[in-house]
Amino acid sequence: MEGAELVREAFRDAFGGEPELISRAPGRVNLIGEHTDYNEGFVLPVAVDRAVWVALRRREDRRARVYSANFGQWTEFDVDSPRKDPSVPWADYPKGVVSELRSSKLGGFDMAIWGDMPLGAGLSSSAAIEVSVAFGLASLFGMEVNGKEMALLCQRAENRFVGVQCGIMDQFVAVLGKRGHALFLDCRDLVYEHVPISEGVSVVVCNSGVSRELASSAYNERRAQCEEAVRRVREALPEIGALRDVSPEEFEAYKHLLPEPIGRRARHVVYENMRVLSSLELLRRGDLKGFGRLMYESHRSLKEDYEVSGPELDLLVELASSVEGTLGARLTGAGFGGCTVNLVEREAVRTFEEFVGREYEARTGIRLEVYVCEVSDGAKLEEGI
Repeated sequence: MEGAELVREAFRDAFGGEPELISRAPGRVNLIGEHTDYNEGFVLPVAVDRAVWVALRRREDRRARVYSANFGQWTEFDVDSPRKDPSVPWADYPKGVVSELRSSKLGGFDMAIWGDMPLGAGLSSSAAIEVSVAFGLASLFGMEVNGKEMALLCQRAENRFVGVQCGIMDQFVAVLGKRGHALFLDCRDLVYEHVPISEGVSVVVCNSGVSRELASSAYNERRAQCEEAVRRVREALPEIGALRDVSPEEFEAYKHLLPEPIGRRARHVVYENMRVLSSLELLRRGDLKGFGRLMYESHRSLKEDYEVSGPELDLLVELASSVEGTLGARLTGAGFGGCTVNLVEREAVRTFEEFVGREYEARTGIRLEVYVCEVSDGAKLEEGI
């Protein structure tokens, strides 16, 4: 059964009757450019065919009733004053969107949510929830919100209400992803470009099965370390606003200003930005092998300089690299568990799945989940009102 039908069925069971509309927003995998978005740098994600669907219907009052089919849980709140409830942490995401989307047009609603993404795996189920809710509510109540505005609204919801200081990438690609294309995004000015990906390769995601329990606290710590690096380098380069403004040559000249581990954190971000810009040129030329080499370099930097990898993620990259037909592999997402992303020639995908799955389970005791992803479109309505 398709996601739209599953969420429609959940809505009928929860509320009776039919929803007025169903919206969908995809998960994402970042091919390269990790921990650069909140440093105003460059990223290259793709939207994937794992998604969150939201079914919606207006109410006559100012109440919101929300049902999560994945968790089998309810929450109810006033649309004018959403508040956190520790017993339903998943509800922070739709509540955060409502808190940012307040307008004279927004009224009460019934909502069912269902998704087919593995939670906590690093595919950004949080952004998919935020965007599907925002897109659905804006459509339901006739609000005009363009793509960039919607991405920024959902980012604010996660920053202010949920309390995670995420960058803009996840929400942006969930809104503006394009089938068959990666999305190059400048996270400072939100200039973007859709870059075709060869049909001869697949984006394969491997879920390590290791939960990302440390990710939120460590994420905020890394962000603070990057901000401290900027403060210190400004002694020599007063015009910089973020690590995005520091070239590799400038970093090498002034790295003595940065104590460890701040120096390693900054080195990763500076060189990762250069890898994204190089990747853009390589993909434009169709040089997938060159791009794959940069993916491996990115993983090494995330492991050694940013220190957000782990033994399971490192093992997955090692196993992937030994399969003929794997062009590149790296961790994707915040790290500390979650997933790797692999660029694999299509004819090698079956061999990849069998070998990496068998060896990973043999060495870790964890059954590997592998998702061969289609590169998907961003947010859309499954049907009109």
